[in-house]
Amino acid sequence: MTARAVTPGVSRRLLSLVYEILLLIAIALFAGGAAAALAHITSIAYTRLFTQTIGTVTCAAYFTWQWHRSGQTLPMKTWRMRLETVDGMRVAVPRAMLRATLATAGYLLLGISVIWAFIDRDRQFLHDRLAGTRLVVT
Repeated sequence: MTARAVTPGVSRRLLSLVYEILLLIAIALFAGGAAAALAHITSIAYTRLFTQTIGTVTCAAYFTWQWHRSGQTLPMKTWRMRLETVDGMRVAVPRAMLRATLATAGYLLLGISVIWAFIDRDRQFLHDRLAGTRLVVT
């Protein structure tokens, strides 16, 4: 492990994010379809809420599991990036869940997480700074 890990550029992380969104759409459609079918079979009264909840939980579980297990999702492997703690250790499940929550909020709030990377001394996104994580080049 090096004393100073190399941070991938903002454009590289945004291109990885586009790939991530495409993969996430497929995951959400699959989970939503399965949830809708289950709701129909069992005659759940609040089908839409049930389907949205299952889709959201599935997407959160995907990121949490991938970041905890290897520090990389498929797009991150493709773009040669890895998530780790600021100490260079593997990300624990609670920290991965916190990062996923903060990232979602940061992207929805006019992309404040991305804008932050341009003023951050290490070029990290705001959600990484707040969660105590960092993206590094592999």
